[in-house]
Amino acid sequence: MSQTVHELRNVIRASVGRFEREVSAGFTKEELAAIAEALGYEQSGGRPSKGVMQREIRRRVGLDEEPGSFTKADLAAIAEALDGEGSQAG
Repeated sequence: MSQTVHELRNVIRASVGRFEREVSAGFTKEELAAIAEALGYEQSGGRPSKGVMQREIRRRVGLDEEPGSFTKADLAAIAEALDGEGSQAG
């Protein structure tokens, strides 16, 4: 059975050292920054907007740089990319 959007978000949160949430909620700006950083995005001169970080995260995992919230397919690709990043580090 495939994971829900909520489960995928929690997998991603855990991958970047953030707390899992009991209720379904989108990513905070801080969580997006942690995800982007884990994928190699170096932020300089302050924290970019959520939209900029979402586009950069999509770009780094090979998705179209569309604006807006992540789809379930986006979340699955991000979780897979973060799992690969963690595997390479170890």
